[in-house]
Parts: sequence; structure tokens; C-alpha cells
Amino acid sequence: SCPNLESIIESELLSLFLTDASAPAAFLRLMFHYTKIRQTQPCSCLIQGLYIKSHLFHLFFTQGCDASILLDSNYLNYSSEMVSSRNFGIRKREMISHIKSTLEEECPGQVSCADIIVLAAKESVSFSGGPNIEIPLGRKDSRTCSFQEADAKLPSPTTTVDEFISIFVSKGMNIEESVSILGAHTLGVGHCLNIVGRLYDPKLGDTMDFGYEASLKLACPTEIPLTNLTIVPNDMTPLIFDNQYYRDIIIGRSLFGIDSSISRDPRTAPFVKGFAMDQNYFFKAFSSAFVKLSTTDVLTDVQGDARRQCNQLN
Repeated sequence: SCPNLESIIESELLSLFLTDASAPAAFLRLMFHYTKIRQTQPCSCLIQGLYIKSHLFHLFFTQGCDASILLDSNYLNYSSEMVSSRNFGIRKREMISHIKSTLEEECPGQVSCADIIVLAAKESVSFSGGPNIEIPLGRKDSRTCSFQEADAKLPSPTTTVDEFISIFVSKGMNIEESVSILGAHTLGVGHCLNIVGRLYDPKLGDTMDFGYEASLKLACPTEIPLTNLTIVPNDMTPLIFDNQYYRDIIIGRSLFGIDSSISRDPRTAPFVKGFAMDQNYFFKAFSSAFVKLSTTDVLTDVQGDARRQCNQLN
């Protein structure tokens, strides 16, 4: 119903990517925050979940892929999902709205904000050197949202391997795909707020390369961060979508505890090593996982709307 959809989105994003190198990571994180476990109140669409560094994937699921994260409190009888502390640092919501306004001129009322979020994440991966992922379209936008759901369903940086596997297997992903989706950490940065616990109160068995730990403590010198704005790269190539994340965590240069854990757990370690050795293998597994997550609990047909403006209901 909108034949030029992907070319329009690609064109709009290209000019942004060329002026803001951090934008791809922001869109990837936005998508992951917007895929939530659908329960009683529909909301967003990204993979709301694990603090995947760049937060490409605040990968979890509180409601499903329905763009609820874009709704502003001004236009609702309840608070926006952005009130949730778990959505700290989410950026580029306004760019999704800008793309939507452009598409409304081309094909009014046809394209949902939920589909735009997923397409923006897909383009971000491709532009940054990652795979070109083919995704199904036709998602609809939710008519409600809930910041309480975001608080309850977005996993914390202290998620265990057991919890991590359970979350993604429940969404139809195998362990290989589950480990691959954490590779979204290859883009972007993390905040001191989410790593100081690991630095100053480490769990038994959670080891880190000495030099890397020292560099993190220089960036995050206090157990209670002096500011929420201090950031550290997710891996050694934070602007490139590659398999550096896996190569880093194998040598003890992992930013989050879950990263270190999957490199040591016998269920996940073989996939970490495989992805570290073969980038094409990682890309193939990640593409499969991306499609599954972006089609989790979507709204279709009369279950939702294609919002005319992404930040408010029709």
C-alpha cells in the first residue's frame, strides 16, 4: 500500500546518520525497548529487555511491537512509558515522528509507527555494517501504554543466564538466536549507572580483564555515579555492527555482567566462541533473531491503528 516506504525511510535516515554517528545505536535501542510482552495493556514494540549496551535492545517484552513508547503524556489520561527509569537515555523518538509526517504525505494512513521503528532499526544495522534483514510489515499501533509495564518487564543489567535463556526461549528463540541478539551490544555505549554495581560489588565468578576494569573505574570512579551522562563504549568498535562484542567478552572485556556470564556458561559459551570466530555466522543468527523479536505479539488489522501522529492517538 506504500511502495516507496523503505526508500523514503532510508533517505530520511541517511542524512541523519551522516551527521550523527550515534543515531544507529539509538534506533536499535528504541526498537528493543518497544518490543514488550503483551499482557493486559498494549503499548510499545521494541524488544524491551536486556540492557544491551547501546541498548539497541533494551530487549525485553512488556507488551509487543506496537509503538506505545512514542506516546506522550500530554495526549493521554495516563503517564507515558518514558516516565519509566528503565527507558533512561532513549533517543530519536522525534525522528520517528518526522519520518511518519513524510510518509503521511506519500501514503496517508497506511504506515504504522510500529513498522517505522522496526524499519529504522533494520536500516541502522545495515548502515553500520551489519546484515540487510528482510522483515515482514503490517504492524498496527497500540491505543494505550503503561510505564508500569516498562518498569516491570524491562530486565536489569544483573539478569542471569537462566533468566536470559528463559526470556528468549519463551519468545520462540533457541539459545543460538538468544546469544546472537545480545550482539546488538556491538553498537553504542553504556552508562555508569548500569555498571557501577558490577565494578564495586562484583558477584562471585564475575571476572574482568584487569586493564579493562581499571579503565572503567576511571570513567566511573564512584559507586554512586556523579552524573547519569557518563558513558563508556560497548566494545572496541561502538559505531560498527560487527562481531567485536563477542571477541571482547571472550578476553574479559565485557561491559555488563550478562556478557561475562554467557562467555562462561556451557550452554551459551560455544555460540559466543562461534560468533567471535565467524562474523557471517553471527549475522545469520542475528537476522533470524531480529525477525522473531520484531514480530513478537504484534497488533494487526482492527487490533490497533496506524497513527496519524506517532506521539498521540488518532
